[in-house]
Amino acid sequence: MGRLGTLARVTVDAVLFDFSGTLFRLEDDESWAADLITADGRPMDANESAEILRRMTTPIGQSVRFDEAAQYAWDNRDLDSELHRKAYLEVLRQSGLAAERAERLYARSVDPDGWTPYPDTGKVLEGLATRGIPVAVVSNIAFDFRPAFVARGWDPHVAAFALSYEIGAVKPDPRIFEWALERVGARNALMVGDSAEADGAATAIGCEFALVDPLPTFERRTGLLDALAPYGLL
Repeated sequence: MGRLGTLARVTVDAVLFDFSGTLFRLEDDESWAADLITADGRPMDANESAEILRRMTTPIGQSVRFDEAAQYAWDNRDLDSELHRKAYLEVLRQSGLAAERAERLYARSVDPDGWTPYPDTGKVLEGLATRGIPVAVVSNIAFDFRPAFVARGWDPHVAAFALSYEIGAVKPDPRIFEWALERVGARNALMVGDSAEADGAATAIGCEFALVDPLPTFERRTGLLDALAPYGLL
């Protein structure tokens, strides 16, 4: 029997979603241009701007070299808001931005209003709620993005927000998944995320896992729907 046939028989009674690159994405627009300028005054080109966003959102790995203090901040960035700020300001500085522009870009990155939902995010959350399937958002993050859900009326569809800096555990640590499962009252869950290393670690405690590609939102219109389809959830 093929993989699809196998998945169709898996019982999933809750869904856990990653936030960045899964439900929402940090994306630049024309308003970013004034700050995407190097310390010597040169506007960054499209490739350089894309690299800045990648460095700000990649869930695993390290793009620059740090001194001891900055390395500590980086290693613990998703557990403490001030360490998160220190780490990413250093990333932006090493990426060529002047201090004041780095500050403004960092502020954009932790503003929930600055994040763009994927086209099928609302449909998926509403559809799961209609079917009585509880949802948790499980994220390595150091700021509160709940307002992004509240602004769109999606917060009632989320039973729990498992934010690493509030819980004190960072994916792939199983404790963050366990926390979410306890809040949704389920054991047979599907974890959907863009990192096999971080999000896929949910399989260690018995969850199913579906990988999505953190493409720009206009390039990934049905990624969440496609991830859920083999499980017959929608």
